[in-house]
Amino acid sequence: MKKLLTLSFLAIMLTASAQQKADLIIYNGKIATMAKPGEYKQAIAVKDGLIIGTGSTGHIIKSYKNKATKLINAAGKTVIPGLNDSHMHAIREGLNFNMELRWDGVKTLKRAMEMLKEQAARTPDGAWIKVVGGWNEFQFAEKRQPTIEEINAAVPDKPVFITYLYGKAFLNKKGIEVLGYDKNTNYPGSLVELDKDGNPTGLLYAKETPMAIYRTLALTSKLTPEERINSSEHFYREINSFGITSVVDAAGGAQNYDADYQASLALAKAGKLTVRTAYYLFAQQKGQELADYEKWIKQTHPKQNDHILMANGYAMEGAGENLIASGADFENFLEPRIELSPEMESDLEPVIRLLVKNRWPFRLHATYGESIDRMLNVFEKVNKEIPFNGLRWFFDHAETITDAELARVKALGGGVAVQFRMYYQGELYTKMYGLPKTQLPPIKKMLAMGIPVGMGTDAPRISTYNPWMALHWLLTGKTIGALQFWPKDQVLDKFTALKLYTAGSAWCSGEQDVKGKLIKGMYADMVILSDDYFSANPDKVKHITSLMTVVNGKVVYAAGPYKNLCPPLNKAMPNWSPVNYYGGYQK
Repeated sequence: MKKLLTLSFLAIMLTASAQQKADLIIYNGKIATMAKPGEYKQAIAVKDGLIIGTGSTGHIIKSYKNKATKLINAAGKTVIPGLNDSHMHAIREGLNFNMELRWDGVKTLKRAMEMLKEQAARTPDGAWIKVVGGWNEFQFAEKRQPTIEEINAAVPDKPVFITYLYGKAFLNKKGIEVLGYDKNTNYPGSLVELDKDGNPTGLLYAKETPMAIYRTLALTSKLTPEERINSSEHFYREINSFGITSVVDAAGGAQNYDADYQASLALAKAGKLTVRTAYYLFAQQKGQELADYEKWIKQTHPKQNDHILMANGYAMEGAGENLIASGADFENFLEPRIELSPEMESDLEPVIRLLVKNRWPFRLHATYGESIDRMLNVFEKVNKEIPFNGLRWFFDHAETITDAELARVKALGGGVAVQFRMYYQGELYTKMYGLPKTQLPPIKKMLAMGIPVGMGTDAPRISTYNPWMALHWLLTGKTIGALQFWPKDQVLDKFTALKLYTAGSAWCSGEQDVKGKLIKGMYADMVILSDDYFSANPDKVKHITSLMTVVNGKVVYAAGPYKNLCPPLNKAMPNWSPVNYYGGYQK
């Protein structure tokens, strides 16, 4: 009997030992654990998508290697936790990426217009040429936008639609003809500019709302269901190339649940979703918002829908970013701040009451302190009757939130998801309101108060999805046009900035205990960087890319010396897609 027990114990020990052998070891690296500033390891071991050990190269290889272990030599390169964008419209962009010509990263207007003309030449009749966000004039050497005359000259025979931030869009003559726009075309809250003869010029302006811009965009050509899946796969690969391993998707207007989620869901079910995606649900119809959430609460539940665990990449997380149409705090810095409607509070209260009662996390778009004050009044009223009691909620953006409002957010257990929209709109804000005397949004104050803060881009209809541009903003306080928008003493240090983009953003999806650090037990999401973030000059940080991106212990992107490890990817569909000729961000 004793012999049998000894043999059984030995079998258990051998099994346990075998279970601890790694699937993957990355060694000979500068591995930033992000558990505390300045902590680096040489090697990291991974099994079944989790980190099982970190330490010296010799110790990790001796302890965790067997014949089946894949070894990757980091060759002294810096390794960081995977980046997590707390506010991206990734699911929506996946549906459109293959149809869009991206001007992200283009250095001159001359080259941008050349790309437009080249793409038009290969685009078939009936399809639109579209540039949707990710650029502004201050990135161009010429420091100006294209004129509608230049766009018409470049592409006279096919429809073109170009959006500029939230406030403006360009529609060429052929586009006007295809849509049938005339002097009677009207979008409330927006301006369809007319010439002296009463004909549309091709310029669309948001005033109180961006309706003209986004209703027009919705009328342009779309991809087929098969192409949408391919497009989503290409967009996720594109953001993997910058080291993004997770996003918290903020949904958006005209993004209907669950029809517009099927492409990403198809990738998740096929094991091809290379970015962990937690998504929030955005109310779609004015006056029907409460009904939307009543329906969705019966249909789905945070972290429990779709039969796909977040560890495998895809899960509903809560409500927002917009909860009600009357609370649309529109931040068009080409125009003065708009006042929210008097109905905002009465519209918002029943929605918040429903969400808190059903323990649904929520997020709410709010740029201005004036709007945030009114929203907090509603939250505080509901909290007295139905306590929030640790329910996760947060504001998105919060550029001009006040100290008093931050204290109220803290008291209610809320957080803030900040974005680098001022990187693209700082010059416009300064022209409208003057150069700020403090950090906008006030990230340092938030952190000092212990308020959870996640970092993101709000890409791609405004800003680019390149996280290193956002990190450049955090480290320098400069805009894309090199305006010193923040006081220099308000900028963040490198550890704090990167923490916002890793563990900070993980809080926004309730995953701060499983990702954002390279320590035992965390998800094996990590990036081998092209350059050392920690020693690079802040102005050089914006040029960093990924040499290898690992999600759930699997290589999902690889370049340079690791390019042979990059998983294959089918050509972008349709064949004439701009992605096949330019890719996305112009590196």
